[in-house]
Amino acid sequence: MKKLFCSFFAITLLINICVAQKAKHTFALGDSTFLLDGKPLQLISGEMHCTRIPRAYWRARMKMAKAMGLNTIGTYVFWNAEEPEEGKFDFTGNNDIAEFVRIAKEEGLWVVLRPSPYACAEWEFGGYPWWLLKDKTLKVRSKDPKFLKYYHDYIMQLGKQLSPLLVTNGGNILMVQIENEYGSYSDDKDYLDINRKIFREGGFSGLLFTCDGPSQMPRGYLPGYLPAVNGEDNPKAVKTLINKYHNGKGPYYIAEWYPGWFDSWGSAHNHSNADEDARKLDTVLAAGISINLYMFHGGTTRGFMNGANMSRTEPYSPQTSSYDYDAPVDEAGNATAKFYKFRSVIEKHLPAGVKLPPVPKKIKTIAINNIVLNSQSALFSNLGKPVIAEHPLCFEDLNQGYGFVLYRTTLKSAVNGLLKIKQLRDYATIYLNGKRVSILDRRLRQDSVQITSTEPNTVLDILVENNGRINYGPYLTDNRQGITEKVTLNNDELTGWKMYKFPFGTTTGFKYAANKDTHELQPALYKGSFTLTKTGDTFLDLHGFGKGFVFLNGHNLGKYWFIGPQQTLYIPASWLKKGVNQMVVFDQLKGGHKTIKALDHPVLNEGVKQ
Repeated sequence: MKKLFCSFFAITLLINICVAQKAKHTFALGDSTFLLDGKPLQLISGEMHCTRIPRAYWRARMKMAKAMGLNTIGTYVFWNAEEPEEGKFDFTGNNDIAEFVRIAKEEGLWVVLRPSPYACAEWEFGGYPWWLLKDKTLKVRSKDPKFLKYYHDYIMQLGKQLSPLLVTNGGNILMVQIENEYGSYSDDKDYLDINRKIFREGGFSGLLFTCDGPSQMPRGYLPGYLPAVNGEDNPKAVKTLINKYHNGKGPYYIAEWYPGWFDSWGSAHNHSNADEDARKLDTVLAAGISINLYMFHGGTTRGFMNGANMSRTEPYSPQTSSYDYDAPVDEAGNATAKFYKFRSVIEKHLPAGVKLPPVPKKIKTIAINNIVLNSQSALFSNLGKPVIAEHPLCFEDLNQGYGFVLYRTTLKSAVNGLLKIKQLRDYATIYLNGKRVSILDRRLRQDSVQITSTEPNTVLDILVENNGRINYGPYLTDNRQGITEKVTLNNDELTGWKMYKFPFGTTTGFKYAANKDTHELQPALYKGSFTLTKTGDTFLDLHGFGKGFVFLNGHNLGKYWFIGPQQTLYIPASWLKKGVNQMVVFDQLKGGHKTIKALDHPVLNEGVKQ
């Protein structure tokens, strides 16, 4: 009888748990606050992106969010990560946004979903897939039928993943953003309404909203839907602005509040005043306004997914792989002084009797000394079969999204003159007969160099890197990469080009030889292995290297560049393994690398140079 009772109790408990997990809620807009099941809910949210956090650490980062006092996670979804090739969707691994949302629910967190096909977020092309640019006539973020078809197909696939997780379906997604700072780009209300219709068709049946900066909101809001505000933290100004565009009422939501900022190559690491940030947070919460900290935890922009800024007055400015953002939780997932200040503020605003969980311990780190790079592979020895054309082709016309293209032609006669690349995107190293003679950097508005060769039939090589497509502003649509127009010498166009593609989706297939003593300024891959008896987070030290990227055990860790501010690449413990680990470092600027090491701490703000 006792066994029967225990079995009955266990079954009853399991049924109750299942019912609780599937319980449907209502989430609505009140006049001043959000209403969850008819009761006021103040969102205290923090932004995190699943693609910027190693999957093994998703749950740990969410436990940090709970420990600081957050009740919600805000998150973008990046179209170019989920559909890297036209019609080929990838919702696995670090792209598994549905699992990210489900883990948030298990950790007791609501989610504000931001799947607008345009994200910005210092992410390559603002989240748009590069392959949209293969059609020169297609216009993103518009009513162009070709664009809308791709957009529609993507949202239909995304809806299959995420609509079951809406709060009204028993999930934890409270509301969905349909466009992002559209007022910074245009003011077409018909286009905004098409967004709404596509999301509805995709199964996103709950609350929809837009978000814009204060000056952008008149152009970017959609009448009848909540206009959240970005970058404003004065409670009176927030309420006045939202009232103006939402029929004189709330609720009031700051969709992006910036207690930090991102880094760009060649600039100092950004810091904000934690005490001042904490004071502002206190003021906002005391006013009953909901808020999303952008970022709570930034993480890392892996691979070639960093974006770039550019405006009519400011030059092209690519962002670093580190997305530390001076956030409350740093790039490696540890609490900062800002975290504890914010936690103290949030504790003041918790309901009576509610206690925050303890802050998780700092993550273990290790150092790895003297990793030997015992073989190398010169890029110019791995050219493969070229694409041949009279005029240079851009990346998109070569059916390539990221990485590098080597453009080669032969100068029949001796030369002495001005070599000019019209519309270079974005970074080029110039070689004559294999010897590097110049570097051209779009950041510095460089597109030409004086060259001299006394030899006939000189081989001219131009290695061009996609340094990150623009992710924000008026030049968003001007994002084709490589040599996008032409190359001239003394104003005469050079023709007869061979183009060698190096997308670097992997570093396999290259021919390696024993590493030799050489300091030739030619691009090369350097390969080595190391053995570990224990794993831990670590930070690869790139001091002494030039510009390139690193692969570890098949993972692209991201980019490095001697100009800083980032000097190390964060390696999560989950990407290391006990036993033998394989590393490949590509450097396009410096040579002769024999060893590399990893530190037990990050290094920023050293050697910042233009």
